[in-house]
Amino acid sequence: MINNTALIVAKMGYLVLAQQSEILTYAHAASDTARAVLAQDKEPWSCGGTWFVGVDSLSNGMMGEIGGVSFPFASLGLAPQVLHKGQLSVLRAGYPRRSAEETGAAFAFRRDRDAAHIDGILPIGPERRRMIKEPHAWILGIALNDCTPNAAPLVVWQGSHQIMAKALSEALLPFAPHEWDQVDITAPYQQARRAILATCPRIELPLKFGQASLLHRLTLHGVAPWHAEAVAPPEGRMIGYFRPHMPDITQWIRAD
Repeated sequence: MINNTALIVAKMGYLVLAQQSEILTYAHAASDTARAVLAQDKEPWSCGGTWFVGVDSLSNGMMGEIGGVSFPFASLGLAPQVLHKGQLSVLRAGYPRRSAEETGAAFAFRRDRDAAHIDGILPIGPERRRMIKEPHAWILGIALNDCTPNAAPLVVWQGSHQIMAKALSEALLPFAPHEWDQVDITAPYQQARRAILATCPRIELPLKFGQASLLHRLTLHGVAPWHAEAVAPPEGRMIGYFRPHMPDITQWIRAD
């Protein structure tokens, strides 16, 4: 991140970027690609048919370009860097419904707590112990269509990255950085999450077409349930997400 973008994200944990011509141009190109992906109907929908997870579904190039349109790094306040294939996350009316593989407790947490989580901290093994497996530099979402604000918007907990950074730093202190991806951080992660849910403001971030949300990598976030009166296009609410890899894991646990 660069300039004021980095300062705001470091303070708040998130930033919503207004519609700008370069971002809108990119959103149009990505939206066309997204609809083509959905039309192929190759991937099953999760959460009882209400969520298309769409990891690595967007056919962007290594610098994020889609259909000859460059990724709008400058307009987003981001330094250019190599990007993975973007995630196409699509929500439909009724989200969330319980998936067959989801426990009752897990579904209740999704429904009542927006499935609040930190990207990159994954459940590993049969006991699903939490470990840092995918450290990202930042999390960017670009709205690829227009919906009403109550159509399952992104949710963040303001300032949560500061609490999470402190908890993880303390938990990992006894270990060398090259060991961190093997350390079971389940307890400190869950304790920090409980503290965040109890103390940090919960903020919904509905986006208009061509707007973008930029999150600090340690910001607790999730998705609100779809409101019964929400209105969206037939395909549902579409957002393209990008999370570039962060090679230095010691920087990943910092709040700045």
